[in-house]
Amino acid sequence: MSEDVMKKIQEQIDKNNIILYMKGSKDMPMCGFSARVVQLLNSFNVPYETVDVLQDPQIRQGIKDFSNWPTIPQLYVKGKFVGGCDICIELQESGELEPIVKSAGE
Repeated sequence: MSEDVMKKIQEQIDKNNIILYMKGSKDMPMCGFSARVVQLLNSFNVPYETVDVLQDPQIRQGIKDFSNWPTIPQLYVKGKFVGGCDICIELQESGELEPIVKSAGE
């Protein structure tokens, strides 16, 4: 991954308390996994930003390299990688996701 891509991703993560790298947008998710995480985030009623990896192939690959995580979507809260769809669902089911997300959305 180029340094420019790494820097851009780091700036996006630093600038947003909650950011989701996904396929599509929060208004129009382009895959079921992205849609599921958007649904979770929307249920908490907190502001968050999204990055559509389909719009930029360098970001699409770069975020995978950045996090060392092979799949999209990827959720970051307060600069920390939370996980992909499966992890977000597991955290939601255990009651751990809401406090993480709500603390960042305040």
